[in-house]
Amino acid sequence: MIGILYLENNLTTAAFTPQRIAVLQVLSSQAAISLENALLYRTLEQKVQERTAQLKQKNELIRQVFGRYLTDEVVSNLLETPEGLKLGGERREITILTSDLRGFTATSERLSPEEVVTILNIYLESMAEIITQYQGTIDEFMGDGILVLFGAPNPREDDAVRAVACAVAMQLAMKSVNEKMQEQGLPTLEMGIGINTGEVVVGNIGSEKRTKYGVVGSQVNLTFRIESYTTGGQILIAEQTFKEAQQLLQINQEKQVQPKGIDHPITIYDVGGIGGEYNLFLSPEEEILKPLPQKIPLQYTIVEDKQVGNTSFRGNLVQLSAKVALVSCEPIDGNPPLKSLSNIKLNLLTQNSQGEVSEDIYAKVLERPAQPGSFYISFTAQPPAVKAKLEELYRSLDSVR
Repeated sequence: MIGILYLENNLTTAAFTPQRIAVLQVLSSQAAISLENALLYRTLEQKVQERTAQLKQKNELIRQVFGRYLTDEVVSNLLETPEGLKLGGERREITILTSDLRGFTATSERLSPEEVVTILNIYLESMAEIITQYQGTIDEFMGDGILVLFGAPNPREDDAVRAVACAVAMQLAMKSVNEKMQEQGLPTLEMGIGINTGEVVVGNIGSEKRTKYGVVGSQVNLTFRIESYTTGGQILIAEQTFKEAQQLLQINQEKQVQPKGIDHPITIYDVGGIGGEYNLFLSPEEEILKPLPQKIPLQYTIVEDKQVGNTSFRGNLVQLSAKVALVSCEPIDGNPPLKSLSNIKLNLLTQNSQGEVSEDIYAKVLERPAQPGSFYISFTAQPPAVKAKLEELYRSLDSVR
């Protein structure tokens, strides 16, 4: 029952004739239908509002949960675009940034798993915040490495510029990261960054059961190769990235390299800062090399693609600074023993027996000009005991002089 219609007439007898009652019945039925429809509409509207609120709450929960694994842009693309979940990709020019901690693999082997996780969490939290600020898409955390996309899923005109600005901001943030490390008695970190701009395929990669939003193409591999040439605190960018951002960039140096898998040399640029609205500049530390009163014998092995070679060579440490050293050695087959930007593993030896006494030290050969039979290296990973010994030796050189 929807309602009751009550009519009363005290003035006239037999006022409710069969014909009038029939009319009233028709009117009552129409009124009942109207009331029922109104009630249904109100109930439906209330349910729609409740359902909308529930969906909004669930979407927010999805954003919060998956936002820890994907960027807001990727999550929005999945939730708001019907095609967002489809497998496949599209060709697009984007700018790719990759970063890596120098010597972290060797460092992590001397730490407990809990300490390694603590270091990575401090480091990655700081870097992720900066990447988000510059609207980069974090494609992947690869241990201590980060792969970031600028231009996917949403392209912008200033992708290359923002990528370089982000890189400079990341390097500047390493100071505060290392302060946190020192507060917890953990080793300090150094990071290298490589940036490249080129055409890749971006989209959902995988299967119906497990899908990853990612990027594939030779330009991704080239970005990793460019990053491999960096020393701690350095940013190297490809020529196309330089062309798209050059008006704002401060370039310290340009160099020709031929990465593995590339059939011709390419030009890469060492970034010192970026102007314009960003106004971010690095402050490189001046390395003051001091001659050692007595040479320190050593042996070294070339490292390629993170694989240590089988052949060892002998040399001597003849000059030293906080992060750089000069090594003298005999040329191999009449040629310089190493190419610039090569990675090496070295061990310090005793003065007399030439027996190995130190743990493994890792370094990169610098492009800095040296006399024939000599080359400069930048330390990328030193065991704590060796680092302390060399630092003490370096400080003592002031008193010797």
